[in-house]
Amino acid sequence: MKKQTRIKKLTLAAMFLALSIVFGRVFLIPLPWTRGNVNLCDAAILVGALLLGPWYGGAIGGFAGLFLDLISGFAQYAPFSFIAHGLEGVVVGLVARWLPNRWGRLLGLVFGIIIMVVCYFFADSLLYSWATGTLGIIPNTVQGLVGAVIAVSFEMPLRRKLNISLGK
Repeated sequence: MKKQTRIKKLTLAAMFLALSIVFGRVFLIPLPWTRGNVNLCDAAILVGALLLGPWYGGAIGGFAGLFLDLISGFAQYAPFSFIAHGLEGVVVGLVARWLPNRWGRLLGLVFGIIIMVVCYFFADSLLYSWATGTLGIIPNTVQGLVGAVIAVSFEMPLRRKLNISLGK
């Protein structure tokens, strides 16, 4: 990879990581029954994964989830969020790279959201109870879907503006 391209991708990844943390702290809805919250961190994670690929998407997602939990007072969730959002970013990026068309990107978003929801189901179930895990399915799905809608809205204009080609 050319040095300029690598620097551009690292800079964009850092910006998406920061944006994900800001979205996660500013747009925050607490969920008392799961002791967690719904936020918009997924939007920046998903856009980053679609634009930059699986490994950058995984790093953006993993570290955004980890840092958000640590600064939000949910340290018990930090390792789970690192895994859930990290895998979400990797899966979205891999599927979007494997099928570099509109349907591939949408399929990647669907699989990424499913991975994130399943991971949080197990996290809530391990930390609290199966009932808590079950109660978290709908809000986590809504969080992922809202993030996906935002990602779909911004990915192509950003791709054109930043001159990033599909499948790279």
